[in-house]
Amino acid sequence: MSLVVEADGGSRGNPGVGGYGALVRDADGAVLAERAEPLGKVSNNVAEYSGLIAGLEAAAEIDPAADLEVRMDSKLVIEQMAGRWKIKHEDMKRLALTAQQLVQARRAAGGSIRWTWVPRAQNKAADKLSNDGMDGRTVRTDAWRASAAAAPQEGATQGEPDLDAPTAPIRVVLVRHGVTDFTEQGKLDGRGGANPDLNETGCAQAEAAAVGIRAHLPEGAARIFVSPLARTRSTAAPIARELGLTPTYLPDLEEQSFGVWDGQSVKEIHQREPLKLQRFRTEPDFRVEGAETHRELTERVLSAYRQIIGSAGPGEAVVIVSHRKPILAILADLLGLSMERIWTLAGEPASLTVLTVWPGRHSHISHLNDTHHLRG
Repeated sequence: MSLVVEADGGSRGNPGVGGYGALVRDADGAVLAERAEPLGKVSNNVAEYSGLIAGLEAAAEIDPAADLEVRMDSKLVIEQMAGRWKIKHEDMKRLALTAQQLVQARRAAGGSIRWTWVPRAQNKAADKLSNDGMDGRTVRTDAWRASAAAAPQEGATQGEPDLDAPTAPIRVVLVRHGVTDFTEQGKLDGRGGANPDLNETGCAQAEAAAVGIRAHLPEGAARIFVSPLARTRSTAAPIARELGLTPTYLPDLEEQSFGVWDGQSVKEIHQREPLKLQRFRTEPDFRVEGAETHRELTERVLSAYRQIIGSAGPGEAVVIVSHRKPILAILADLLGLSMERIWTLAGEPASLTVLTVWPGRHSHISHLNDTHHLRG
């Protein structure tokens, strides 16, 4: 499948009242999705990047693995995203990072992306939507959903609807807990160990995550599932309060058991038992005394994750508050990564990773290790 994103953004005053617009077309030029939203007082470049991100997210909902062409009349954004121009402004760096994460997720799913500058006259549809945003209007249309619902599903007999096919994907936000004293000291803290709670910094991170998570959740039903360890309970508490939800605690979402290594720092273990540490990080069935293997961790975490997804309704949002290793296990399964490769994925404390999931079909990662909410 091939898709085209057309995006734009503007500011009346630069900086001034801003808004963005974006749309997605299929290979024949038919409009599949439209987006527009007011942004308050921003610069032109921030508005343009916001339009790009909205377009990339809409395209990811349609098909996360499609070959994609992005067309914009902003030479700056196109050249920066193509890697030919440097990004100097801090606000633009943060937005460019979000856009790059969407690009990386598409490439990881097997899709490609091409950056095309077009004259303003050839970007009129996106320009009109961005003006809608600057006028204070929000636009969100998804013509592709109606087409997808009308089309026969693979394996279904013509004329017989697939009653199990969801009309909308599930949004999943994976939240890593905030910092504890163990986190700051680089110590391992698994299930069955010391079970430290958040420290003062971690509590502040949890409050920030509770505010930041709203930007990633659609309107409608939502549920929250939480590892029962102290630090995840404390991270989930302000999130549940902000969203008006009651947590469900699932032991299978707990961190890996580190056995006799629990409470020790990675630096200490590396100095004392470097070969064992290397095997623990690369061999799925290697077991430290009293610990879980990576395979055992993965099996219980994925079992819990699949039960959560299987119980979610179309269009529902799911928040999962867990730990670094369980989150890596979920991402590794989605991306097909070996145990040796999972360490290439970042997972900072109180970070948000956002998935869009079509049960039984495919998933895409729209945000990985998002920590913007922690920067004030």
